[in-house]
Amino acid sequence: MMESDSSSRRVLSRFKSEGGEIVGNLIDLPLEISVDKLQLICNALLQQEEETPFAFFVNDKEITNTLGTAVDESTLNTEQVLDIVYQRQAVFRVRPVTRCTSSIPGHAEAVTIVNFSPDGQHLASGSGDTTVRFWDVKTQTPHFVCKGHKHWVLVLAWSPDGSSLASGCKSGQILLWDPIAGKQKGKQLVGHKQWITSLSWEPFHRNPDCRKLASSSKDGDVRVWDAILGTCLLVLSGHVQGATCVRWGGTGLLYSASQDRTIKVWRSNDGVLCRTLLGHAHWVNSLTLNTDYVLRTGPFEPALAGRRGAFNSNQDHREEMLKRATDRYLAVCPNEGDERIVSGSDDFTLFMWQPEKDKKPLARLTGHQQLVNDVRFSPDTRLLASASFDKSIKLWDGRSGSFLGTLRGHVQAVYVISWAADSRLLVSGSADSTLKVWNVKKQKLEMDLPGHADEVYAVDWSPDGLVVASGGKDKLLRLWQR
Repeated sequence: MMESDSSSRRVLSRFKSEGGEIVGNLIDLPLEISVDKLQLICNALLQQEEETPFAFFVNDKEITNTLGTAVDESTLNTEQVLDIVYQRQAVFRVRPVTRCTSSIPGHAEAVTIVNFSPDGQHLASGSGDTTVRFWDVKTQTPHFVCKGHKHWVLVLAWSPDGSSLASGCKSGQILLWDPIAGKQKGKQLVGHKQWITSLSWEPFHRNPDCRKLASSSKDGDVRVWDAILGTCLLVLSGHVQGATCVRWGGTGLLYSASQDRTIKVWRSNDGVLCRTLLGHAHWVNSLTLNTDYVLRTGPFEPALAGRRGAFNSNQDHREEMLKRATDRYLAVCPNEGDERIVSGSDDFTLFMWQPEKDKKPLARLTGHQQLVNDVRFSPDTRLLASASFDKSIKLWDGRSGSFLGTLRGHVQAVYVISWAADSRLLVSGSADSTLKVWNVKKQKLEMDLPGHADEVYAVDWSPDGLVVASGGKDKLLRLWQR
């Protein structure tokens, strides 16, 4: 029986992983035990070589101070075992950006897209002035101006090894660029009849040659290209209206969303349609994979940024890079069918799917009052954030889709969001001309970043967590740091 003195109250406990695996034996713990002491016990039970940070939960409530603060003592039965669920946290911590360190002119029209390379060493932007520009992240100065497009540049995508950048524009052109030389690579990829809406490369762990690229277009088609030969390998014609988004999954499936309200799942090797996902009542605007971050960074481990050899992409190291990319993917998706996608729509809702297993959604996520602009899984896959015209960002559980909270602070539509590499912070760009950095754990505004003179269309947090880049209607590229 529990003693009445709260300072000596104890409970029989055990540690469990998120997957339900029990670690070690039952332990008699005092309710006043701190999170730091739980860390030490958990690391000892797991026999970790290096101390790993964990978050701990009791009945889905996080232990933020002592075990007792997360337990409802009135319902606590000492004869039952209390399960303490542990979650691994990122070893490195990203600090919030606090100020604009550079405001770089160059573009003659609105900046529509900004994108860091997988290793965070290069930055590219696309604009209504028809150019693609590369910027030097270290000196925060313009590097190359790349001309070739005839219309607004709408989308950019880095190859997983960082050796090429693909760009797509409003006239349907797709061009490839060398970030080191600042020149066009290979042939123009010709075939789409209307503007390019999305580009996605084949993941590094599936092919370290990084030569296949998928594109979606307002003409309704999804195409797969050989980027080196400049030829179209497959035309996936199944959508009856414009295709809005394409994602290349880690198991070789392509996911495409469309204004025809469907999401289609294709085999990337032969273009066979596997299934059509139905449920949305209006255009599907955006897709996110729980593997997006690990596919984007491939063989590059952001936690190692700055260490010698961490980002070495020489041909001699391809085998080592392939192993690293494969291991990183399997850490997120150890079992077949683990890959999940979430779709955001003009019908104000999101759907969560497990498309390799079922065409029925796992969850329908409701709460937004206007159309959903952007949806992103956190790098650790545990959280999901969605941005909407209703001026809010909503947070959801990355596994169940359950609603966690709303981030309010923007006074106009939120266009775009980007996660920090440690999944603790989120940055958003809005029509109200500001960026905002959010502390996701506390669900509060961490930093308000005014500076742009007009709407912010593009935001990207570098994969190494050091810099945020933004661009918008005021034609300026801004870099934000600690």
